[in-house]
Amino acid sequence: MQNTPDNMRFLCDEMLKGLARWLRAAGYDTEVCESGIPDRTVLEHAMNDGRILITRDHKLMEFRDAGDTVIWLDCNDTESCAAALSKAVHINWLLNPFSRCLQCNALLIEADAEKITRVPGESRKLANPLMYCPACDKVYWEGNHVDRMRGKLRTWAGN
Repeated sequence: MQNTPDNMRFLCDEMLKGLARWLRAAGYDTEVCESGIPDRTVLEHAMNDGRILITRDHKLMEFRDAGDTVIWLDCNDTESCAAALSKAVHINWLLNPFSRCLQCNALLIEADAEKITRVPGESRKLANPLMYCPACDKVYWEGNHVDRMRGKLRTWAGN
């Protein structure tokens, strides 16, 4: 499958966990490498899974077959990494906000009545529907933190 701005899939190295979380918040399928995995294995995983590998490790660029698979970011904080990534490839920061679990990357589903009972009473009123991660059993609702995150996604999208 050819990567287009709306179907790109990412693999972030362990140094870019924060960026991975923001890509998930935007709606992108984004995995994070586990610590200590050899560079060749990480690159092969990205290639075999059709993912773009985002890294701060310049040594990954030395692999002959890294070319179209690896994006090297020369930055230190999430803000500058998001800006650098946006320059490297077209990122739609408003692709499908808050459709993926920020922790494990699974697609969220609407929470059923039993899951909703876990949410504090006042928070139940904030968003409809509340969302649930079937992989890690987390319930999500839209509080002030989501408003702030949505604002940052809009800023990065240029809106």
